[in-house]
Order: sequence, then structure tokens, then C-alpha cells
Amino acid sequence: MLEQVAASFDAPATASVRQMYLSLSERDVEQAAMLQAADWLRATLDATPYGLPQLPQGAEQFAAWAAAHTEAVGEQYKQYLAERKGGAPRRYFTNKAHALYFLKGVAPTKLVDGAWLFGLLQYWEQGAKRPLITTYLEELGNGVPGKNHVVIFQQLIDAHGCAQWQGLPEEHFLQGLIQLALAYNPQQFLPELIGYNLGYEQLPLHLLITSYELNELGIDPYYFTLHVTVDNADSGHARKAWEALTKLTPQVGDADAFMRRVEAGYRLNDLGASTQTVIDSFDLHAELVGILRSKSAVGKNMHSDYCKVGGRMINDWLSDPDQVPAFLVALEKQGWFTRGETPEQSRFWGLLHGDHAQMFGVFSAYEEQVLHDWMATPSQPLATAPVARVATHRALQRAAGGVVDGRPRRIRESAERGLIRHRFPDDEHAWGAIACDLRLLEAKLAASDSKEEAIAMLIALMSPATHHTSAGLMATRIFSKLFA
Repeated sequence: MLEQVAASFDAPATASVRQMYLSLSERDVEQAAMLQAADWLRATLDATPYGLPQLPQGAEQFAAWAAAHTEAVGEQYKQYLAERKGGAPRRYFTNKAHALYFLKGVAPTKLVDGAWLFGLLQYWEQGAKRPLITTYLEELGNGVPGKNHVVIFQQLIDAHGCAQWQGLPEEHFLQGLIQLALAYNPQQFLPELIGYNLGYEQLPLHLLITSYELNELGIDPYYFTLHVTVDNADSGHARKAWEALTKLTPQVGDADAFMRRVEAGYRLNDLGASTQTVIDSFDLHAELVGILRSKSAVGKNMHSDYCKVGGRMINDWLSDPDQVPAFLVALEKQGWFTRGETPEQSRFWGLLHGDHAQMFGVFSAYEEQVLHDWMATPSQPLATAPVARVATHRALQRAAGGVVDGRPRRIRESAERGLIRHRFPDDEHAWGAIACDLRLLEAKLAASDSKEEAIAMLIALMSPATHHTSAGLMATRIFSKLFA
């Protein structure tokens, strides 16, 4: 996607953006939710400020435009690498907690990756839409778990305790809502969908830098490096995006009006929380205070009377969330830790790990990382303060024989299943004995009266809410074979 800009944009004041997003993320989306999303998207398009140059016209102009964009991004990335080699600090992430904060902040968008194309599956027989449908199938990894973008990102945030993202501010859900609104209203917004897709599939500089710095901090960058390769403008999604625009632009009718709507869809990429705004919003101290305030709600009555800090009982400190900053100061004064020193050597860290870890399990992996990096950071940072060395993700992988923190780098790719591998009884009531979702799906497909009926069954399982489940992945594999 293009580098997003911080535009002075206010989402139309209807229902909560978060609530609409969550409604469209359900397995069975109600018609009312689709219509509400369509109204919201229409109002959003009307309110979106115009700020992009006109898109190139014709295959030759597009090729030159795409090449110029890719060349510019490549040059900027070369400059970044030269700066880093010359000793410059990371541009995006000050520490690992910062990087995990970013992953959590973009989760509502990444967990619906490719969703805007879902509604086009129903047009699988229309050749002009084939490039867009092919792109959707590739976003879904053609049904292979280790290539499905949502599976990969979900695995990433699960591994680092970043899966609690539902309480993020509204702007974090706006891009995901745009994608879902397009997914369930393709007939009303086909030109806008084409334009959004064209913008989203261009290689951005932030993708390259993010991949580099995540690896540097010991975090698997595969989700991001996969997009660098699959979105290429020569044969990847960026190229397919332009092919779709060329094929779907009306030859009879108002092509100029169509292109204006395409450009409006293109501009939708600039709305909501962007990569840069999420990164810039990180405040290590504020994040830790927020975590401890949420813990105080459940921990304020769970400490014995002899547990005191600064002459006050722990329960007293935790009774008021606003006391958390002063509580941290009191803990340091009493010697539980010293800011700027190795956290693992502190008394407080011993409460979380070790033989006498009385607070084991209180913090998620993400929350522990925030606490760790806050303790490791001096309260009065010096310009020359040393930066802790972190083994890269690839180094960790080599040292662990391909396993990091007890988890494989990526989900292992399994052998493809045949389309229909079993015979099933003609009596449909006997299907009740089939306990496995995948075998039941096979039975229903085998019993379908036509290819169209089978395709409709598969499409229902390839929705944004289900394509990354075992049944959805199998449905995608079968659909991909039939589509090919």
C-alpha cells in the first residue's frame, strides 16, 4: 500500500467504526450490517479530501509510473541501509516492545488482509475479473496455511502476546472497515474497489524498513517480506491490479466518470491509522502505566497485608489506577529494580520468572516485553546510552534449529488433499455421523447437484471470517483448482 498521510479526515458520524468492523467480521454477516457499511462507505468517499495526482492512462503510462515508483522506493531503501551501516539508529522501532506495539496496532487491518476482493468470487466466470480473483486467492495462499496472509499474521501476534487488540482506538479499525465494506458491497463500489486495490498493492518504503527492523529485533518478518515479493509490479499483485483496471474500464459509457470513482477508491488508502502514525504514537512509559492500570482492576484485593511498598500495602496502591506512576517510583526506591540496568538481575523480574516466581502468568508476552524495555531504559536517557544487542530472528532460528521460543518459524506446509477423497452414503441423515468438518464438507460437495452449487458452498467458506479456518483453507484449495 502507498505511504499513508495524516489527513484531516473525520469518519462519518454513524455507528462506531469498531462496532461496524466487528459486525462484518462475523461468520454470518447480517444484511443490515452490509447496508450500514455501504452507507458509511458512501459518506466516507464524499468526505475524503482530494489529494492525489491523476492515475496514469494506458498500459505504457502505467508501466512507466509503476517503474518510477519502484525505483524511487528502492533508492530510498538503499539510502536507509547506507545510513544504518554508517551507525544510524533504527528509524522505526526504539526497542522490541515498540515493534510489538506496532504489530498490535495494525492487527485490525492485517487480520482482514485481502478482504476487499472477497465479493468478486461470485463473478468467477467473468474473465475480466480474473486478475482480482487470482489476487484474492493468493492472499489466501491458495489454501496453503503457510502462505495464507491472515494465518501468518495471526500466528505472529499470538507468538508475542499481541492478540488483545479489540480495545484499540477507532482509527485503527478504519482501514479494516473499508476493506470489509468493499467485500460485502462489490456491485455498488466496483470502481472504488479497483482503485483501492491499485493503491494497496503498490510497494511502500515502510514495508521494507519494517521487515528489516523486525528481523533485527528477533521478530519473524515473513508476513512483511512475503508482501514485498508477491506485490511486485512485474508479475505480482501490482501488475494484476492494473490488468483488472484495463479490462474493467468501460469501452462504451462514461470512462471518465468511472476513472474518477477509481481515483476516489485509490485515495481510501490514506485514511485511518497508518504505519507511521501507529509507530509515532508509541510512548513506552504511558504503555506500561496503561498495562498496570488494567491489572490493578483485578489485582487490588489479592495481596496479603504484609506486602508493602513505600510503607503502603500493595492493595492500597492498586485501589486507585491513578497511583500507578507513583507506585513505580516507590518500587524503584525500595530496590525492586533500577532503571537502565539489566531487568533479569532485578528482584522484580524474579517475581515473574524463576523458582519463586510468585507473579508467573500475570503478564502476557507483550506486556512483559513492555515492562522489560521500560526497566532497561534509564529514567534520564543519555545520548550515548548503550543499546542492548538483540539476536536477529534469523540468528535465533539458526540457533534453535528452525524453532524460536518453542514455535516453528511458520506453519508447515502439508501435502495437498485430493478434491474428493472419500465415498459417502446417499442417505443425507448418515452425515450426522461425520464428526470432522473437512469430511463433512467433502460429503456435501460430492452430493451437490452442479458445479455452481459446489462453488457457492466453497465461496461461503472463503469469507474474511472463515478462509483461515481448516474448512476455509480446504475450500480455497478446491476452489483454486476449479478456478484454474
